Amino acid sequence: MENNCTPAIAPAHGRGLAALALAMLLASLGVSVATVALPTLARDFSAPVAHVQWVILAYLLAVTVAIVSGGRLGDLIGHRPVLLAGLGVFAAASAACAAAPTLGALIVARAAQGFGGAILMALPISIIRDMVPKERTGAAMGLMMTMSAVGTALGPSLGGLMIAWSGWRVVFLVLAIVGAAVLVFAVRGIPAPQCAGPRARGSLDLPGAFILALTLTAYSLAVTGGSDGFDAKSGVLLLGAAVGGVVFVVIERRRDMPLVQLAALRNRTTSAALLMNLLVSAVMMSTLVVGPFYLTFALGLNEALAGLVMAVGPVTAALAGVPAGRITDRFGAPRVLLLGLVQTTAGLLCLAVLPALVGIAGYVLSLMLLTPGFQLFLAANNTSVMTAAPDSERGMISGLLGLSRNLGLMTGASVMGAVFALAVGRRDIAQAAPDAIGTAFSVAFLVAAGLTVVAALTALLGRPSLELRETQAELR
Repeated sequence: MENNCTPAIAPAHGRGLAALALAMLLASLGVSVATVALPTLARDFSAPVAHVQWVILAYLLAVTVAIVSGGRLGDLIGHRPVLLAGLGVFAAASAACAAAPTLGALIVARAAQGFGGAILMALPISIIRDMVPKERTGAAMGLMMTMSAVGTALGPSLGGLMIAWSGWRVVFLVLAIVGAAVLVFAVRGIPAPQCAGPRARGSLDLPGAFILALTLTAYSLAVTGGSDGFDAKSGVLLLGAAVGGVVFVVIERRRDMPLVQLAALRNRTTSAALLMNLLVSAVMMSTLVVGPFYLTFALGLNEALAGLVMAVGPVTAALAGVPAGRITDRFGAPRVLLLGLVQTTAGLLCLAVLPALVGIAGYVLSLMLLTPGFQLFLAANNTSVMTAAPDSERGMISGLLGLSRNLGLMTGASVMGAVFALAVGRRDIAQAAPDAIGTAFSVAFLVAAGLTVVAALTALLGRPSLELRETQAELR
């Protein structure tokens, strides 16, 4: 069906983009700002670390489980009203976190906050196509990635300042106030579509959503593991996730209006984009999981210096996001996507070699090469998929992009951590020799570079279909 909708123009689209960017910032802050509060929560609630960690895991798990359903609701009801509802849920749940009388209540409120956060992650990139001309889509995608990186970078420091000032509850109170303010701004700033493209018909596929939620929960719990890593329980959960995946596909094939259009997954472009997103996200997570061990035990940095060095990554990402989007607009998503993967691979190879040669400087220089490549990939991959997505499936596909990223992050944390630990060869990494840790660090990032090569091959295989889809999008 032909889509005659004209994207909104300035100043309306400027206010709308600002509202979408702030929504992405809130969702990112929802993860990072709470991490620094874990020691305080353990003390205040007299709870073990294993219990307090669920303050983080509940949010991540809720986002992972709900992100596809949130995107699909946008297709069914309308992207703008569902985004506004997500902001309301996020603000209300943040207030509930601030008022939580027990650790259990806080964890439940964090899960509710994660459901709101899932919508804030899924729908902004699907709304963008209604708000900006096609030739500026990449820049808008880059802005979204920048705000996500800013939230990741600022969260721990802002959280630490607020906790030092007035305790952990003020962290969530500030999120509630900011969430409510963003909701008001979004109501005024995000324009209703001037005309509606074809909207998905029917109601939300509740059986499919339920099975998908169970499947993703099992997988998430399996890959997060425990203090001893993978065990029999993890194996059972993985088996349950595999069975759940099969059941989900069977259910979706029989539904007239499924939660996930399986035809979209059979499309070479979409499936390639999702696989690449998962692989590259897993690779990037390795810098957060493996990096601290190397900086602390091999290079001998204290926690403050190690955190400062690691902050180079998110700070560079924040600076590189918008330029990456503009480069995507200028040279086209297929070329920039491959460029981003090549640069990411080069950065990973440098990370495997340079720190052993020149120490901290090599680590920092490698991050400064690696992170912009990642931003180029994200901007190009999101742009290529969303510009080609049918109007009635944009929310679903943006949800799948977010889901693949989250699954990649969780899988990367588990798998890359296991690769590093296996290469170290000792159960107690703190007792390993610095040379052994350095060798394991290099092995982990050589494996990560291999995964980005697989992603690049996937991009080449999906490219002919991508060009066809872009041509079809232009004809629409």
